[in-house]
Amino acid sequence: MSELNPMATAPYAQNARPFLYGGELEGIAEVLASGQYGHGDVTEQFERALADFLGVDDVVAVASGTAALHIALAVAGIGPGDEVIVPSMTFCATVQAIRACGAHPRFAEVDPATLCLRPRDVMDALTPRTRAVLPVLYGGRAVDFSDIREALEEREIVVVEDAAHAFGSYRGTARVGSTRDALTCFSFGPIKTLTCGQGGALVPQNPGQARRARHMRLLGMAESPAERAHNITYHVEGFGLRAHLSQINAVIGLAQIKHFPALEAQRKELWRAYAEALDDATGVLLVDVDVDRSVPTLCAVRVPDRDQVFTALRDRGIGVGTHYPPNHLQAAFRRWRRPLLITEQIGNEILTLPFHQLMTTDDVRFVAKAVREVLR
Repeated sequence: MSELNPMATAPYAQNARPFLYGGELEGIAEVLASGQYGHGDVTEQFERALADFLGVDDVVAVASGTAALHIALAVAGIGPGDEVIVPSMTFCATVQAIRACGAHPRFAEVDPATLCLRPRDVMDALTPRTRAVLPVLYGGRAVDFSDIREALEEREIVVVEDAAHAFGSYRGTARVGSTRDALTCFSFGPIKTLTCGQGGALVPQNPGQARRARHMRLLGMAESPAERAHNITYHVEGFGLRAHLSQINAVIGLAQIKHFPALEAQRKELWRAYAEALDDATGVLLVDVDVDRSVPTLCAVRVPDRDQVFTALRDRGIGVGTHYPPNHLQAAFRRWRRPLLITEQIGNEILTLPFHQLMTTDDVRFVAKAVREVLR
């Protein structure tokens, strides 16, 4: 592993980093040698591998998780002037995908224990203009909207799920993305549980959505790259983006997904090690990811005097982060600002601890010990 993941510093010096298993470099070399780097057979093999893993009929691979959200909202019919309920406590990409459709974010509160939307948060935020709800599965934890699904359907409100953190996690006994009760979007960016270097995917609810998503990811063209190679012309049927997943990225994902059971076990072990090491630590609130049913993407805590704690831990060489600054306080989204007292408090307290598969449980205990010392 050292040749694939050279470490010039201690693993806990970085908040997150990718983990390679050994087949990625071989696969990249084969794609490079083929001379075909864009969307192709390898991309479609990766889509089939994702569909098989989730137990669904179809998955559409795209260039990023942000592209997946943009396309999913568009195929769900979200457009200019529509309102989308979204937690402010998320990466800004979630909100930018809403804006890319011309829609408006309607920022909502979250559960202070999980940092996820609750059904009551959604209902409190509803207005006559609401056309979609965009829950964020923070840290990998699934959300359950079954109690309000009928109410949303009566209002013709769709659910588009930002599962960038939650590939492999479960909602009940089913993997996130496998039940078709939402348009689910994944990210396969550099530090996600499953990485393609850069990439994403959406799980359509029906063949019509899948077809529209495939057209949109390739500039609105009706023909696939393979079909265009043998045709005199092609046909552009609607709006589109250059948002396909290249074969170079797809082959990394193919190598990764074979090792997912080991990844799942290791990430759960690391998260549980943090929970044990920080148990009863004065001033530390661990954000609950429901680890028995999740594949954790990060380990977040809430602490007093966060900025001072952040600086003190960084001074000790520990790669802490802040995920995330609340979006309703960002200048770009000022127009849609509304009071969110819980989110604003969380934004002043949130701290993410180093969390990736190059770490050991000894590394976790070292970080937890430092957190305790700094808080004392």
